[in-house]
Amino acid sequence: MNSQFRAIWEIDQFFTKEGIPYVLIGGIAVQWWGEPRFTRDVDVTILVNLGDEEKIVKKILAVFSPRIPDALKFAITNRICLIKSKKGYEIDISFGMPGYEKIVMERAVDCKLYKNYVVRICSAEDLIIHKAVAGRPQDLTDIEGIIMRQGKKLDVRYIRKWLKQFSDILDMKEILERFEKPWKRFI
Repeated sequence: MNSQFRAIWEIDQFFTKEGIPYVLIGGIAVQWWGEPRFTRDVDVTILVNLGDEEKIVKKILAVFSPRIPDALKFAITNRICLIKSKKGYEIDISFGMPGYEKIVMERAVDCKLYKNYVVRICSAEDLIIHKAVAGRPQDLTDIEGIIMRQGKKLDVRYIRKWLKQFSDILDMKEILERFEKPWKRFI
């Protein structure tokens, strides 16, 4: 098992033991749903109720090494905890909130990572939504790869519903277009 898979397995075992819902997002999920690419870290979203952030971060930092000074304060302020696995692999843990992220957790799928190691990854649709909201150049490339690989298996109504809501909430109409343009081009 390579160091990235070991880091993912450590995270899975920790969150499972603690009863904290999680899903893998980012490069690992892209490899499952889209076009494989190299990724330097592990991206995870956990479900954290408002007000529980400090308690959860303290549990995480009791087991994993922080990547930055004052990691607790940074995590609470920015809703992301930056840690390292036992072998030093970088892990970014984002704090999702009840609402959309609860649905993401419910729609997550099991992914056979390595031999009998099974972990949770977000659905292809939720990965597109995350990528469209982020909107970085690599995210747009990832959206294209997911559309090309998953095609008509995607629940387009679900994607459009959430992207429309995020577009309206963030007053960023381009969020929906980040999906619509490649969808029209490839399907």
